[in-house]
Amino acid sequence: MRLRSFPGLRVLDRFILRELCGPFLLGVFIFTMILVTGDVLFQAAMLVIERGVSLSVVLRLFAYRLPELVTLTLPMSCLLSTLLGMTRLASNNELIALKSLGVSYYRMLRPVALASFVISAGALAFNETVVPFAVEAADNLMRYEILKNQASALQEKVFLRDGNGGALRRVLYLETLDAENGLMSGVLVNDFDNGRLARTSLARRGLWRDGEWWLEDGQVFEVSEKGDVRLLLRFDRQKLALTLTPGQLQRRTKRPMDMSALELWGYMDQARMEGNSLRQVMVLFHLRLAVPWACVILALLGTSFGASQRGRAGSGLAFFISLLIVFAYYVLMSLCRALGEAGNLAPVLAAWTPNILFLVVGIYFSRRVN
Repeated sequence: MRLRSFPGLRVLDRFILRELCGPFLLGVFIFTMILVTGDVLFQAAMLVIERGVSLSVVLRLFAYRLPELVTLTLPMSCLLSTLLGMTRLASNNELIALKSLGVSYYRMLRPVALASFVISAGALAFNETVVPFAVEAADNLMRYEILKNQASALQEKVFLRDGNGGALRRVLYLETLDAENGLMSGVLVNDFDNGRLARTSLARRGLWRDGEWWLEDGQVFEVSEKGDVRLLLRFDRQKLALTLTPGQLQRRTKRPMDMSALELWGYMDQARMEGNSLRQVMVLFHLRLAVPWACVILALLGTSFGASQRGRAGSGLAFFISLLIVFAYYVLMSLCRALGEAGNLAPVLAAWTPNILFLVVGIYFSRRVN
């Protein structure tokens, strides 16, 4: 689609965006290929050589992994495109010509800010819809088609939430789940009545027998409205009101790192009711929201650096600077995430501190350029 088809864009906006579109698409391609080469291609080669996986299955796995990799490249590509585009405009003295016509730097920054905002919003929506589906599809492909002849690994710390019309009815927690053999261990079942925890069942193990789940060696506790807990009964064997088969149960359980922000929000509600620690999940939740908006932050920073170039700065130097900035951003993000998960930094600050710091730096350089 040509930029002139957008009636709200003026000539100056179209001129600047035209300079940035090519480098942005190039950045998406280059950074995606770097990530693919460093991760997916190595994994694909190992699957073909060691396990004899067919090329069609490897291509499907590659397609499922691609959306997650593309979302990681969008902030990098925004930085590279603005750095390359503005460097070229500055080197050709076109920015000086625009300033001589009375066009301020902030006016030149407007189309960059609008475009990066649209990309960030699109990345956030893409992360909430396409990426979780693709990650789950890749996981199922690895588990059921590639590793089907291998011993299945146990799933640990499995949560399953059962609701009815938005009201929470039951929460199932398993220490381990062996779906292939239909075995559970460390079973905890919390039953809720109008949002209040009414009954808790503990069982040493669970078995899938004759199309039904059965709990063995357990206890049932009643929780009063005041929060008092008393033992109702002990049992050797009791039926579990769970209609999911082992395969369905395995598909329904997800690790927090594979969840979208919306799924993590529901997961936090569930964990909060059970009194579990939310620190790591909250950090991950805020990261799901913060990382897409790095497109706006890095675009602002790239524009400021590119516009401040003097002389004929080459594209190689611009690419090298973008790599340094991206490396610094992700190192800072990893450090803040570790501090947040360790409890040394609030989850909100752990996720948003890199964006805030780089935004301050971008504003500083923008004021200098202007």
